[in-house]
Amino acid sequence: MKEDLIPIGKMSAMNHISIATLRLYDEKNLLKPRYIDQQTGYRYYDIQQNARLDLIAYMKELGMSLSEISEVLKRGDVEAIEDILVRKNDQIYEQIQELKERRDAVKRAIMSLERYRKSPTTGTLVLEFIDRRYIWGLPCSENFYDGDIKDYERVLFKFRNALSENNFNHIHTFNVGTSIDKNDFINGNLKAKDIFIFTKNHDKTKLQVIDSGMFACIYLDNYDDEIEYANKLRDFCIENNYQIAGDYICEVMTEFNVFDSNQRNMFMRLQIPVKFS
Repeated sequence: MKEDLIPIGKMSAMNHISIATLRLYDEKNLLKPRYIDQQTGYRYYDIQQNARLDLIAYMKELGMSLSEISEVLKRGDVEAIEDILVRKNDQIYEQIQELKERRDAVKRAIMSLERYRKSPTTGTLVLEFIDRRYIWGLPCSENFYDGDIKDYERVLFKFRNALSENNFNHIHTFNVGTSIDKNDFINGNLKAKDIFIFTKNHDKTKLQVIDSGMFACIYLDNYDDEIEYANKLRDFCIENNYQIAGDYICEVMTEFNVFDSNQRNMFMRLQIPVKFS
């Protein structure tokens, strides 16, 4: 009988797969040898079984796992293939969206690092036009301005848990912003309002828009200096008769914890939208 069959080595070479793969297919009941020599345990195949190997290879190219392929072959109907491919299509779409988010985050990181290298000296006050941005956020759980960086860390920790629960990738948490209500800022009352991330993923719910416009900005690289620099920013607007047109924002452009493992090192842009008389 076995004279008309193909030994496993030749079957492997014919189909450009390894002998180990053929043995795995046997173990997973995807493709059983036509004959097994009882004395040597050597496997033999029929050339017509190439059709099954072609089908398995095709399904793998579609991204199906061996367990999914096994399910299809066990059920033996077209609907089974369609059901799995519909699920696979949804999975691929989600993966594409995740990759787009990651690409956008990488672009923002590159821009932030470039801005860090080319930014004015810490404390320099500038006017900048900033394009429209999309954010996702929540009200701050406490006013961390009344405490120190440990209070900020607690707020950030809670926010990162919320991001995870809403299916945001961890990479987003390195471009965080916080805000203070416009009127509180004008009156010198530094009270944390919202904490948020900047994102381009318009499929997410609850996205808000920060409109494009001119912003009075000041850069700094020390968390402990924010209150002092925020006051400088407000005084700069008052002295130049700029009309404060929206909420104050502290944007973490990037982080440099490679330099200090004991405290978060942030490069920040403090900003306030302004209009001119």
